[in-house]
Amino acid sequence: MSILLPKKTSRRAVLRGMLGGASLTLGLPILDSHLNSSGTAFADTGAPLPVRFGTWYWGMGHTPGHAIGAKNQTARGIEFLEETAPLQRYAEYINYFGDFNVPLDGRSNYTHFTGWVCSRTGSAPEAGNEIPAPTLDLLIADEIGKGTRFPTIDASSSGIARENYSARGTHSRAETEISPVRLYARLFGEGFIDPNTADFVPDPRVMARRSVLSAFTDQTRDYMKTISMADRQRLDEYFTSIRQVENQLAMQLEPPAPAQACLIPGAPAEALDRDALASSREIDTVRANHRIMAELLAMAVACNQTRVFNMAYVDNFANVRRAGESYTHHMLTHEEPIDTDLGYQPLAYWFQLRSMEALADYIEVFSRIPEGDGTLLDNVLIYASTETNYARVHTLDALPGYSIGKAGGRIKTGYHVVGGGDPVTRVGLTLQQVMGVRRTSWGTRSLETSRPLTDILA
Repeated sequence: MSILLPKKTSRRAVLRGMLGGASLTLGLPILDSHLNSSGTAFADTGAPLPVRFGTWYWGMGHTPGHAIGAKNQTARGIEFLEETAPLQRYAEYINYFGDFNVPLDGRSNYTHFTGWVCSRTGSAPEAGNEIPAPTLDLLIADEIGKGTRFPTIDASSSGIARENYSARGTHSRAETEISPVRLYARLFGEGFIDPNTADFVPDPRVMARRSVLSAFTDQTRDYMKTISMADRQRLDEYFTSIRQVENQLAMQLEPPAPAQACLIPGAPAEALDRDALASSREIDTVRANHRIMAELLAMAVACNQTRVFNMAYVDNFANVRRAGESYTHHMLTHEEPIDTDLGYQPLAYWFQLRSMEALADYIEVFSRIPEGDGTLLDNVLIYASTETNYARVHTLDALPGYSIGKAGGRIKTGYHVVGGGDPVTRVGLTLQQVMGVRRTSWGTRSLETSRPLTDILA
């Protein structure tokens, strides 16, 4: 079906209708008449299409020798083996990072923890619960997330709210949203403003809350002078969260920028929000929740609710199981014997294949949303990472990871990037620079680096 538009259309034009008794608002796709000749910026303002950043986490790494074919040096072309075969159809949007290490300078490897902390903060923890520096998603959010309702959005499909891989520090690791229904309510419920609506009236309740919160933060200045430096540091993390809430309220007092790819989704079925399902570790439920949450996060990005988003598919201890079975994925990686014919643990491998299928599902959602002269996948950069290379022995060498999306043309894709034993922080530094963070080095001690991966910088 095609629609002929005989005259120039407004970027605020929308289609409205009903589906299953629910009212829907569909912003028209960004048309050629809205953009410059290259399709990379709006013709009326010259503003480029926004580039957004996300992370995707999966636990337990890969099955050695069955995920990505080996390379001796960085080059185009990724050999997706049987475990990562679901990613093959998105090869043009993916970079694979292999053979990057995590030097610890004599510190302990806190299993299923140290790896993700190092790759996301650039620093090795000194204890099994320490997060010594802000995670890179927050560093990027500080740069690009100020003009949106939510500086970041965090979701997890495996039902463990505390397993969030985004934090300012040890004491500011916020819980992530584990319920599809509550995630929907947060994103598209009270406080959501259709970015394509022609009418905008600030909510007086928001104005009142903003006023009260501002008064509260003013009172903290004198109190901060009376306490110790250690307490100031703890309270500073708390007040940072308060300021983020204040900024969110401020955003609701301003009319939102139009977002032509924005289609307000219908609410998930209530059955998916029952406590038994929201906390379930059964892999079928995890995958069902993940699919719904992926749709919600992608549309939140398209509707300009956030520009930084985090999704955890399976937690770092992989507390997921098949229906009717007691062994979790994590337990299998240690207790299942290696099949002598296959050369690996087949039941553990089965779970790792499911993770790669889920990642392909996630990519597919972003690829279906048209934006500019391409799709939302052309204007995002997603960092998919894990905490170990080989879960059976908790290895931190050759830590795998992926970048997904073309970041508005700022990054080259389709590369297998060989680290050659360099610190994994080279990946994080590169991603930050791609997203506009003005940083020339990142990390501490042996993890510190000033060498971005220039092979993939556009």
